[in-house]
Amino acid sequence: MHRTRHRLLTRPALALTALTAMAAGLLIGPQADAAAPTAQATAPTTSPASALAASWTAPLSASGRWIVDANGNRFKLRSANWAGAQGTWNGSGDIADPANHHSGENANGMPLGLDRASLPAILAGFHAVGVNSIRLPFSNEMLHATATVPDAAVAANPQLRGKTPLQVFDAVVAALTADGFAVVLNNHTGTTRWCCGVDGNERWNTSRSTAEWVTDWITMANRYKTNKRVVGADLYNEVRRNITDDPNWGWGNDKDWQAASLEAGNRILTEANPDLLIIVEGINWTGVPVDFLPHGRPTLTPVRTLSHTLVDPRKLVYSAHFYGYTGPNHSGAYGLGETHDARYQDLTRDQLFAEIDRSAQYVTTDGQHHTAPVWISEFGTGAEESDPVARAWFTNFTDYLIARDLDFAYWPLVGWKGNGQGDSWALLRFDPNGVRSGIADDPTDWRTAAWTRLVGATGRTGTIAASARWNMLNLDHADAQPSLRMRTRPDWDSGARKGVCPDGERVIGLAHTGNRGLCTDTGGPDLSPIGAGYTVVRDESYVQNDWATGYTKLECPTGRMITGYSVRGAAVSAILCTQPTTTLGSSSRTVWFDRGDNRPAGNPGGEFAPGAYKGQCGADEYAAGVAYTGRIGSTRTPDALLCKRLT
Repeated sequence: MHRTRHRLLTRPALALTALTAMAAGLLIGPQADAAAPTAQATAPTTSPASALAASWTAPLSASGRWIVDANGNRFKLRSANWAGAQGTWNGSGDIADPANHHSGENANGMPLGLDRASLPAILAGFHAVGVNSIRLPFSNEMLHATATVPDAAVAANPQLRGKTPLQVFDAVVAALTADGFAVVLNNHTGTTRWCCGVDGNERWNTSRSTAEWVTDWITMANRYKTNKRVVGADLYNEVRRNITDDPNWGWGNDKDWQAASLEAGNRILTEANPDLLIIVEGINWTGVPVDFLPHGRPTLTPVRTLSHTLVDPRKLVYSAHFYGYTGPNHSGAYGLGETHDARYQDLTRDQLFAEIDRSAQYVTTDGQHHTAPVWISEFGTGAEESDPVARAWFTNFTDYLIARDLDFAYWPLVGWKGNGQGDSWALLRFDPNGVRSGIADDPTDWRTAAWTRLVGATGRTGTIAASARWNMLNLDHADAQPSLRMRTRPDWDSGARKGVCPDGERVIGLAHTGNRGLCTDTGGPDLSPIGAGYTVVRDESYVQNDWATGYTKLECPTGRMITGYSVRGAAVSAILCTQPTTTLGSSSRTVWFDRGDNRPAGNPGGEFAPGAYKGQCGADEYAAGVAYTGRIGSTRTPDALLCKRLT
C-alpha cells in the first residue's frame, strides 16, 4: 500500500466509462440528480451488477500468461483495493483516536467506509469507476478478533451491528460477489497496523509462525469455498526486510518466501479450495537503504531461475507493486532512509517501460517454466498531487499497463473526505454524511483521463487457446512432488528427496548438478487420466541397449516415460515411470550433458538450473532413461538422458 512520504518503505476493461456510468444513472451524490433525466432516457435494461455477473463464469484459472474464466474466456482483473480490514493504526498513540490512523481514517479493522455509506451505495461507486474485481486485504489479527465492532463504525449499515470484524468481512464478501465482482482475498498484515515499513508485518511469519500463517489461510479458503466468485488467495503483501533480516527466495530457511508461498499455495489447493488462484507477490525490499550499502527491490526477478510449480499449475499468478516515489533501488523515503537512487518517476518513459519489463512483466513470456499472468496489484497516486513529475509517472504507468495488457489493481478504492481527514489517493471518497466524491464524480480530478483510458482500453478478449506448460522441479532443500496422484500414494523412495511432475506432464530435462528438473506437456500424450500404474526403477533391470557405455543406466519399461526422479544427496537414486494412454514411439538417442549444455535450440522452458549443465529432450520426445557414473571424481549425478520419440 502507499505510504505517507516520510515512511521508510512504500507501497485499478471498462464496460462503462465514467461518463457512460454517469449517463446510466450509476452515480450518487450531487451530480446524480443532474444526470437523472438522462438516466431515464438511456438506462439499460439490466443493472450494472447483473451485467457484470453475466459477463464471466467462476472459477478462474491461468492459461499461459492470461487469466481465464470457467469457459476459457479471458478475464482481465480490472481491480481496485478496498482497504481497511488490514489495519489503519499508525502504531503509536490511542488506537481509538482517528488522528493516530493513516490519513485520519479509523477503519476499526473492517473495509473502510461502512460508517458513512451503505453497502449498496459503496458498490454502486465500484461499478461507476469500472472495476470488475476487488482485492480485499485482511490481517491475521482480524481473523481471531472476538470483540464486536463499535456501532458507530457501521452507522450507515445497521445490519452489521453486533458483529465481529470477520463477520463484517463475510457480509462485505457476500455483497461484492452478489453484485458480480470477483474477490481476491489478500493477507496484507499480521497485525491490524498500517503497512508497510518496519512495523512488525514485514514477513508472513514476523508476528506468527509459518505453520500458524498457513493454518489461517486454510481457514479463510474454507470459509468462502462455496462462494465461487471468491477467486483468489493473494498470499502476503510486500514481503520485506525487518530491522535485522532480509527475506530470501530459495535458501531453504525460515525466511524463504519462495518455499513458504509454495507450501501455502499447495496446501490451500489440496486441503481447502482447489478453485482459488494462488497469487504470489515478489520480494518488495532487501537491504538497508543507505548509500554504498546493498539494497534494492527484487520484485519478480528471482522467478526467472526459481519459479513455483503448484499441484495445479493453472492456478498460479504472480504480482508486483509500483509507485512513482519508490524505485528499483529506492525505498520511497524522503529524509531519513532516502538514498540517491532513482525513483520510478525519475525514469524516462522508455526507461520506465524497460525497468518494469525487466523486473516483472517478463514473467508473462510464453514457453518458460515461469510463464504466468502478472497482476500489478498495487499502484496509485493522489488527487491532490501537483508535482508534474509524479503526474507524468502516473500517465506513463497507466500507458504501460495498457501497452502490456496487464491485470491491475489500484490502491486504494475507498477513502474518507472532510474534517481534515481522508486519503486523497482514493478513487472514491465519502464525507461524514455519505456524500460521494472522487474520480467518477469530479471531472476536474486530474487522474480521470488516464484512469478512463486504462479501464476502457481494448486488450485480449475471447477464448484463450490452451498452451503448452513448462514447470520446474526444485529438489534443492526438500521434496518437490506437485503430482496430486503421487501425493496420495505411499513414499516411493523412502529417505530420498523426490521430484514428480504435475499430473499431465513428463520430465523432459535434468541438470547435471543441483538436482533440478524440467517438466512439460508439450507435444505429448495426455497423462492426466493415469491411475495407479507406475514403476519405480532403481537398477538396470529394464535396460535394453547399451545407450551409455560404461555408465549405470536407469531405464523405464517399454512404453513408459519418466514423470519423476529421486536423489540421495547429489546422487541419482531412482526414476518414476508412468504409462500414458497412448502408444509411445521407440526410436531413441542419447543426450549427454556432463560437459556442457545439450538442449534444443532456443532453450524452451527457460533457465531451470542456473550455473549447471543441463540436458533436455526435444518437444517431440520423452525421457525414458538416466545415466550416471560413480567413478573417481564423479558423484553419481545425471550425465545423460535417453530420449525417445513420442510417436
